[in-house]
Parts: sequence; C-alpha cells; structure tokens
Amino acid sequence: MLADFHTHTFLSDGVLSPIELIRRCQVNGYTVMAISDHASPSIIERVISEVRRDAELAADKWGIKVLTGVELTHVPAAAIDSAARMAKSLGAQIVLVHGETIVEPVEPGTNLAAVRSSFVDVLAHPGLLSEDEARIASENGVFLELSARKGHCLGNGRTAALGLAAGAKLLVNSDSHAPGDILTSGHAQSVAKGAGLSDEQIDQVLFQNPEALLLRLAQKGSEFSGPQRTV
Repeated sequence: MLADFHTHTFLSDGVLSPIELIRRCQVNGYTVMAISDHASPSIIERVISEVRRDAELAADKWGIKVLTGVELTHVPAAAIDSAARMAKSLGAQIVLVHGETIVEPVEPGTNLAAVRSSFVDVLAHPGLLSEDEARIASENGVFLELSARKGHCLGNGRTAALGLAAGAKLLVNSDSHAPGDILTSGHAQSVAKGAGLSDEQIDQVLFQNPEALLLRLAQKGSEFSGPQRTV
C-alpha cells in the first residue's frame, strides 16, 4: 500500500490538473491518495467541487481511491475550526491544516487550533511541534505529518519524536506540487527512516496508519457535530 494524503494541483499552486496528478500517482504505485489543495473560506467550495469530479472519474475508470480534501493554509488560527467545519459540510472527505512549518510565516497558534478541532484530520508539517500539541493530537485522533517536501521536512525529526512519545499517529506525505515530488515506496521509506523511525515504526507509519486514517474518516462520515475534544 502506497498512500499519500497531501497533494496539490493547479487549482492552487501545483502544476498538474487533478486527473493528471491522479494518473501519475497511480503509475508510481499509489493505491489511495487525497488531493488537498490550499484553501481558505473564499475558495473551499470551488476547490472541493472541481476535485470531486476527477476523483470520481478516476475511481470509476481506474479503480484508485482518491479522497477530495483541502489544506487550510494561512487561515487565521481563530478561524481554523469554523473553516474546517465548513469544508466538511461542503463535502471534503479529509481536512488538513498547513502547520507551523519553520520556512513560512504561519500564525502562531495554528498547530494548537488544528489539533483541537473536531473537523481536522491531519496537521501537516507542524514544524516546532510542542509536547502539548502532540498530546492533544494523540487524544483527539489528529494525525501528524512527516513531510517529504524540502524545507517543511526540517521539522520531521522533532515531529516524529514528540508524536511517538505522545502516542500520536504519524503519516508520510509528499506535499507534491509537481511530478518529481510524487512518492515512490522507496522514497517514502527513506523519509520515515530519516525522521529517526525504526523498521517496526516505519511499517506502522507507512502501512497501518493510512488504514487507520481511512477507518477514522469512514466512521466520521458526514457527521459534522462530533464530540467535544479535549483541550
């Protein structure tokens, strides 16, 4: 199983159309992926609607599972929960939040807002993740990303160490924007190994955790008023 829940098309700042991205990912061995273009409340509805059409086409003709999602990017921290709720209500199957990577001026407090939200599934490249944020992510079932993308990957070691210590689930994602960014099985393993994971932990992150995320998403379904999360 090669899974990747963080990819971008030319609907935001990638270079490929959704259907071409899906095809190239399939050729690389992907069995499940999410298209999660950068979004904010002004464009969430359009992005979800346009991605969904190609995702459904690819599933029907090629048999690859493609989730329609968004990555809430540079949204004010105080608005993340409401924006994530909006995305789910408009049909997003998965919601990522663009975390506090050390290479962009993300508003402080974004990581905490993401892991507290009942509508966020993955905190992408969280940068200088705190112990409290890792703990809350674990308690609330928010997955933490180990990024294959240059710059964002500089926080992977910290994310892996704190995430594992807190019992949070980790994922390796490409954050792909161009064909050369798309993962292969070998590269995904190298990203996990470079973050300091053991062989057993790599197996968990690359194979078991994607299945756990898919199960979580299926269980949540269309419920947008889930239980109050811990803070």
